[in-house]
Amino acid sequence: MTGICAGRVAAVTGAGRGLGRAHALALAAEGAAVVVNDLGVAADGGGASTGPAQQVVDEIHAHGGRAVAHTADITTDAGATSLLTTALDAFGRLDALVNNAGFLRDRMLVNLDEDDWDAVMRVHLKGHFLPLKHAAAHWRAEAKAGRMPNARVINTSSGAGLLGSIGQANYSAAKAGILALTLVAAAELGRYGVQVNALAPAARTRMTEQTFAATMAPPAEGGFDAMAPENVSPLVVWLASADSAGVTGRVFEAEGGRITVMDGWRPGPTADQHARRTPTEAGQAARGLLAAAEAGRPVYGT
Repeated sequence: MTGICAGRVAAVTGAGRGLGRAHALALAAEGAAVVVNDLGVAADGGGASTGPAQQVVDEIHAHGGRAVAHTADITTDAGATSLLTTALDAFGRLDALVNNAGFLRDRMLVNLDEDDWDAVMRVHLKGHFLPLKHAAAHWRAEAKAGRMPNARVINTSSGAGLLGSIGQANYSAAKAGILALTLVAAAELGRYGVQVNALAPAARTRMTEQTFAATMAPPAEGGFDAMAPENVSPLVVWLASADSAGVTGRVFEAEGGRITVMDGWRPGPTADQHARRTPTEAGQAARGLLAAAEAGRPVYGT
């Protein structure tokens, strides 16, 4: 197959449904061989099934593409290791990793159980860290052996990670952590030929259909479906391709036909009196700086 990812191999986690499925299909359509990872769990992480991953593999095969299913748990060291070995055994290489797997356990903060906190942190944050760690170790070894990779990692954050979201303290914290992980990985791995970026997508998926039921309704027949997951995937494919050379450590928002480069935390107004302040003086300085600063964007749900 031809396309901007022809000859490349990509692994996509959480690729059995929603955004992950759209990414896997789009990568395959642009020539990539795809490792389709999915546990086949429910929206809250319960249960498991090999069906969703295999269905996406079958779709790719039906369109003449190459793909293999991977149904191990990438939040475990063994599962994350096997994601890499599956790519190497099936296709001989790995060029791109799309970290996408996740689920929700939404509660208001005072009602949030420790288990719900741990489960969401595990799938989103640890589920990014472990595949990234093992892929990075492989690419580092390749670079040291004189085979410099042209590798890409695309991490999945969220507007909740950028701004916070009412009722989603666990999810927001995990997605914010993914942004920091992205910045560190981009800085550490560039010497080994690895570019790392993050995406904050907005689309209609199992994770958003209840929260945004009113605003994410499908359009009238023939209209542009701005909330379709497939709208986000072209940016993912480009970031996974060699065409994105030089782009690393960046965060993008993607929704419908809109792409935004996020500026992140940057210094705003500052004041330095070159001496220790009293609490009252510190408060006066802080209020003066806040008056000169831009107002913060509201948390989702407020």
